[in-house]
Amino acid sequence: MAVLLVVMFVVFVAIGVPISFALGVVSFAGIGSLNAIPNTVVFSKMFNGLNSFTLLAVPLFILAANLMNEGEITEKLIDCCNSLVGHFRGGLAYSNVLVSMIFAGISGSSQADTAGVGKIFIPSMEKQGYDKGTSVGVTAASSTLGSIIPPSITMVVYAGIANVSTGALFMSGLVPGILLGLAMMSVVKLYSKKKNFPKSDRVPVKQVIRQTMDSLPALLTPIILIGGIVSGLFTPTESAAFACIYALIVGILYYKTIKVKNLPRILIETMKMSSLSLFALATANALGELLSYYQLNVAVQSFFSNMSGGKLVFLLVVVAFFMFVGTFMDAVPAMILFVPIILPAAVNLGISPIILGLIIVVTLALGLVTPPYGLCLLIASSISGITIEDAFKGTLPYFLSSLAVLALLVLFPDLWLAIPAAVFPSLF
Repeated sequence: MAVLLVVMFVVFVAIGVPISFALGVVSFAGIGSLNAIPNTVVFSKMFNGLNSFTLLAVPLFILAANLMNEGEITEKLIDCCNSLVGHFRGGLAYSNVLVSMIFAGISGSSQADTAGVGKIFIPSMEKQGYDKGTSVGVTAASSTLGSIIPPSITMVVYAGIANVSTGALFMSGLVPGILLGLAMMSVVKLYSKKKNFPKSDRVPVKQVIRQTMDSLPALLTPIILIGGIVSGLFTPTESAAFACIYALIVGILYYKTIKVKNLPRILIETMKMSSLSLFALATANALGELLSYYQLNVAVQSFFSNMSGGKLVFLLVVVAFFMFVGTFMDAVPAMILFVPIILPAAVNLGISPIILGLIIVVTLALGLVTPPYGLCLLIASSISGITIEDAFKGTLPYFLSSLAVLALLVLFPDLWLAIPAAVFPSLF
């Protein structure tokens, strides 16, 4: 029966059934075939998997991103970044990465970044003379920073699964997230000469100052959110709620671009987007019960525990495994299914759960731009109207630069604990 369930899952994924439905059907079919487990376990596991205060951060961060997009706060960020770097060759591409780095510190969602930033940048880059592959590639690749630079929805989920400090995990992702952005900018620098990327006229200093001041409420948001979490002023979930209120106030009262009559539509869009991740999380919890029955967790733990080669080999296998999983599965269900299995083996090897989480989050973020599932790649390519294959070709140089940073995380895992250890000394 176990083999049949695996085949069923593979077939569903191959024919394009959404991963959340594939997980749910396999869970129900598998548990339904067992006399030892009542069918109601499927629904109780799905409900209990979502019954978490921490997971409230998921829809709240998505709502904050939607409010920013509706309130044209994203456009203010784009204008500010363009005025700073637009006069360089490849200026729009630099600005694309820079905006994603700032937006990541607000929304916590890579998909929201792709949708909000991409619908502005991709047409603008193509209009200025960039090829479609580059426009889509820079946008999709830089959007992955939304899962890494704090606050991050995937980090919130991992922290809940692994029972680690969300704040410490956020701090561990700060420097790697900046390094990933700089790595992508270095690729832009390389290709700006090779492909003769266009550049804009230099913006007068007075205009730069004016646009920076105009976007100041948006620029302050990451500082307020991260500062509040680090200082203990509020939890990650509360910070997500604060981000929503802050974006709403700024959009209605400061920029006056959010209309009250549009709020129901914004809320509906948020619920639609949130349901994708949360339903997948719920069905993954149900499948976890089935995997426990077949003792897959014992087999995987035994495999990792008996692996020779120490920490480095272990982390390389973890990266390879989640890189493969990320090609057809979203980060949330992937972590729900496999983190509880891998975590004990990592702890036995002396690997910090914080570092394991950072490496897994970065690896799964890269899965957002790898076919066939790569959600950021799908969103960006649909905006431009090109095929997934052409989109991935444009993304590949930026993807490879991200792999180089990921290699640094694996080779020097303890190095990235410096900031969280300094901020949260009692945890280390």
